Amino acid sequence: MVLTTKEFREDFSKTFEGLYAFDLSEASPIQYYTALGNYLKVYSADNWSHTNQAYLEHQVKQVYYFSMEFLPGRMLKSNLLNLGILDTVRDGLREMGLDFEVIARAEVDPALGNGGLGRLASCFMDSIASLGIPGNGNGIRYRYGLFQQKLVDGYQVELPENWLRDGNVWEVRKENKAVMVRFGGQAILSEDPDGRLKPIYSQTQNILAVPYDTGMIGYQNEVVNNLRLWSAEIPPEEEIHYHTIADREKVNQITEVLYPDDSNYEGQTLRLRQEYFFTSAGVQSIVRYYKQMGLAWQHFPDKVAIHINDTHPALCIPELMRILLDEEGLSWEQAWEITQKTMSYTNHTILQEAMEKWPVRMVQELVPRIYQIIEEINQRHIDKKLPLYTPELTYRTTIIADGYVKMAHLAIIGSHSVNGVAKLHTEILMHEVLRDFYQMYPAKFNNKTNGITQRRWLHLANEGLTKLIDNKIGTAWKTNPSDLKLFKSFANNEDTLAQLAEIKLENKKQFAAYAEKEMGIELDPTALFDVQIKRLHAYKRQLLNALHILDRYLKIKDDPDLDIQPRVFIFGAKAAPSYVYAKQIIKLINTIADMVNNDPAIGNKIKVIFVENYGVSLAELIIPAAEVSEQISLAGKEASGTSNMKLMLNGALTVATLDGANVEIRDFVGEDNIFLFGLNDQEVYAFYENGTYHSRDIYDSNPRLQRVLNTFIDGTIPGIETEGRVIFDSLVQYNDEYFVLKDFESYVEVQGKVDQLYQDPMAWNQKSLLNIASSGPFSADFTIKRYAEEIWKTDSQLPAIQQYIHLTEPI
Repeated sequence: MVLTTKEFREDFSKTFEGLYAFDLSEASPIQYYTALGNYLKVYSADNWSHTNQAYLEHQVKQVYYFSMEFLPGRMLKSNLLNLGILDTVRDGLREMGLDFEVIARAEVDPALGNGGLGRLASCFMDSIASLGIPGNGNGIRYRYGLFQQKLVDGYQVELPENWLRDGNVWEVRKENKAVMVRFGGQAILSEDPDGRLKPIYSQTQNILAVPYDTGMIGYQNEVVNNLRLWSAEIPPEEEIHYHTIADREKVNQITEVLYPDDSNYEGQTLRLRQEYFFTSAGVQSIVRYYKQMGLAWQHFPDKVAIHINDTHPALCIPELMRILLDEEGLSWEQAWEITQKTMSYTNHTILQEAMEKWPVRMVQELVPRIYQIIEEINQRHIDKKLPLYTPELTYRTTIIADGYVKMAHLAIIGSHSVNGVAKLHTEILMHEVLRDFYQMYPAKFNNKTNGITQRRWLHLANEGLTKLIDNKIGTAWKTNPSDLKLFKSFANNEDTLAQLAEIKLENKKQFAAYAEKEMGIELDPTALFDVQIKRLHAYKRQLLNALHILDRYLKIKDDPDLDIQPRVFIFGAKAAPSYVYAKQIIKLINTIADMVNNDPAIGNKIKVIFVENYGVSLAELIIPAAEVSEQISLAGKEASGTSNMKLMLNGALTVATLDGANVEIRDFVGEDNIFLFGLNDQEVYAFYENGTYHSRDIYDSNPRLQRVLNTFIDGTIPGIETEGRVIFDSLVQYNDEYFVLKDFESYVEVQGKVDQLYQDPMAWNQKSLLNIASSGPFSADFTIKRYAEEIWKTDSQLPAIQQYIHLTEPI
């Protein structure tokens, strides 16, 4: 039955009055939003319940996606779109005299992720539900999540992000599904009457893990899957043991903030507690669900797929082993076969420092039984591989080595599948970073290039462009993104290109209005909008972008009448609280922005914007306005990237190294429609091997670059004496770890080509259109289909779910 605006107005009014017991006209935006969220939760409740029941009754195989991060963004518009009632609700609210956009902005971004990893997990949740695949998310319900970034005198300052201040309307607390997670104490193995070793626990700290479930609504298909986030609480029966606020705080800390500072032992311990907490809770919950089916244990991998998103949930492996061995009485061989067939692992990095490892003593003290199991997995791995491989190779792949437990090694050995997230990334894993494991387990390794959901990053973020595409090629692309290629046929249509340009200009005006209101900076919407939005890390090379800005600045200072393409450089980035160098780069960019934006000799030829507290909602504003997408990481360092896909989808032209998914973007859009520069991954690795890179020589031999770098230390940029010297030394004295100086000349040259092309609006808009039309292969729907078919071995259950729903609907 189709919802009418009249029905919506009546039901929404009842919901509001039931919540607040006063008239609609007196409410605040947050109250309207809360009432609307409650209305939608009830509206979709039957589908949620029916989906769960259909999965259980049909005993379908379910996927459980374990991730330390989920970054869903605001969910109101997304849920309305996926329910197919976005326009109805908009119209209904307008008829009631209410502003839908004001209400939508009252929703707070959930602070449940840092960036690409968490956003990818949320895109995947959307695609899993939209494809009708039985799938669940499993993570942590952070009270504060990632910090709120404030910029004070150009410096990043971290404040708590209290996103739960007004509650979370989408979640449902399910204390009846709570489980107990055990930390510390001792686990002594004792032989039972049947001769099996069983652990006897003593002096443990028991933490109650309480789940909060959120419906993941599929795109107009009646499917509602589940995202389960766990909160740490004191078990009621143990309240008597918590005498002080400090004792209670140790429990609260487990689910208080995302990625606590792990630069010291205490921070590392807390992070490991978080990882075991949500993996143990999740695996216990899955086992409890499986036992409802009444099936034998050997069928567990036929009904359950557990996916380990990066190394953070790798403890799923020993935790499932613990349950099967200690609680269900299986033999080691039975439990290990089930575990390996159930687990799969995605690697998200080639940076060795990002491959998690924990001190042996820490693991022993925090989760003693889990350590015993890891130790046994490790010894059996050694015993099995030594007769087949050299001792050197075997011991390079051990889980426990040099006093550490290596989580990536655990994830690889304990899984049946290991995938990278872009073609190049997977090749580097197989032939460089994880080549020892690839030699042992070649059949485990495969590639699954990341993807994004067009539903959020085009349908919602860029409604003007969505309508244009609908008018030109129809609407089938919304469920089959490969149909976007049909848009290519309009690349020479002047009317279409003019409409595309007008949509882009309107999006730029919206961002300019935001910049003026929030930052007091006036932007020229006709300037070229150049965007780099991603986590602040040295390998992503925001610093290279800054050097280019300074080069342009110096050229204009030399010749104020210089005819140069005006540009607005837009940055959005957070640095990890303990990553001092990254925070110094933030200070540098903000200081450059102050200098450039306030120099009357520069005028509107350059503006630099560093948006504060970058997140999903700001990305939805920035990406549709972007014309240049900066994807300039050092080749061979970025696993995939997804901002590159989002910006491409919205018509930005990519300036890129051949790194991560940029390689595949080049392949799909064609080399003529992307701006490539810099070293490739083989050239980078050649420098590593032969040790012939000398950044000081580049500095000494390139007067243009030398002049730019000297601004860091000669007073040209005021107020960065400390930061400027540190950054200068890192590039010149300490040999420039990420080859910024080596790629500078190539980067500046390609930026000149960008300027030149922008002078020809017709040619620019043609390339923009071709980027949009070539972006279909980067849909997360396609990525998830490949995961489901090749790794999880599960299928879409749409027909069964929809049949079940229709059979259970009242006549």
